[in-house]
Amino acid sequence: MRATLKHLLSSLLLCAVGTAQACPWPAWQQYKQFYISDEGRVIDPSSPNAITTSEGQSYGLFFALVANDRPAFDKLLTWTENNLAAGGLSARLPAWLWGKNEKQQWEVLDKNSASDADLWIAYDLLEAGRLWQSRRYQTLGTLLLQRIGREEVADIPGLGVMLLPGKVGFVAGDRWRFNPSYLPPQLLARFAALSEPWKTMQSTRQRLWLETAPRGFSPDWVVWQAEQGWQPDSVKPNVGSYDAIRVYLWAGMLADDDPHKAALVQQFLPMAQLTAQQALPPEIVATNTGKTTGNGPVGFSAALLPLLADQPGALAVQRQRIKDNPPGKNAYFDASLTLFGQGWDQQRYRFNRQGELQPSWSGQCASLE
Repeated sequence: MRATLKHLLSSLLLCAVGTAQACPWPAWQQYKQFYISDEGRVIDPSSPNAITTSEGQSYGLFFALVANDRPAFDKLLTWTENNLAAGGLSARLPAWLWGKNEKQQWEVLDKNSASDADLWIAYDLLEAGRLWQSRRYQTLGTLLLQRIGREEVADIPGLGVMLLPGKVGFVAGDRWRFNPSYLPPQLLARFAALSEPWKTMQSTRQRLWLETAPRGFSPDWVVWQAEQGWQPDSVKPNVGSYDAIRVYLWAGMLADDDPHKAALVQQFLPMAQLTAQQALPPEIVATNTGKTTGNGPVGFSAALLPLLADQPGALAVQRQRIKDNPPGKNAYFDASLTLFGQGWDQQRYRFNRQGELQPSWSGQCASLE
């Protein structure tokens, strides 16, 4: 009864905030203007061949859902299916990279998948199906999630069930390469209610995040070797930077009553403390020593807002930095991190313990469609 009352009060608070803050979302409108084509393609303008990634499409779908922007959601989904999945997400995983080839022709540049984007797309579809009451979205999300389980999940000796970063290229003999940021625990919690291997993977993911960050800093990439355990990545050994920043973001956005959150917040406290001390997040951290290099861009500040929620002084500093230095037209990744972190900080959305999305529009701002 007490938990139900707490959930109800939380929902009412989000709805109340939503009336004032979450219905109009200027940052989303600007994101669409800067990065999303009329056809529904999320463009990274900083790249010379104007690439689009499945990651970008997955983030765009999520932001459209948070904004209750169903027309944008449908455009993003249609473009993704037609161009990255050869016409159907129910039949194949999306290719991760699309852009101009050497002949200046638009096409898929790499057919391999990116499992983090695949998880986000499946999640976006399942939650769009639930929130917008669409059986089509629900069915498509379920089919995609089943395919991810068949093609991108492996049972690793000595470790357990784990998500590979893509369909091919991440296993070499007795070595498996992983990206911790590819496993948002909210998504696994949502999927766990549907089927395996997602329920089992929650504990494996927790082990990955805790054991590979002994000094409180997550690596971008890490290797698991049979009989030897965790090893530094051979390509980017002991480096935490543009991938790892999302680990802190996902951890900070967990519901307060999520059973994994307290341990994660405690584990990553050094990152929060360092950011508070420097007034800026580091760009690169040597995860084995804690030594830092450079200052992270404004998107890093946004990504750390949820983790800094209990530190008012540090939180205020990062909020001001974002206000004074918003991402520009050529900063797709910064802008994406900003919509995630700042959107959460402004209470435009939350995740509950079950991993369900709780957008503020689900109250007074509900769509009339």
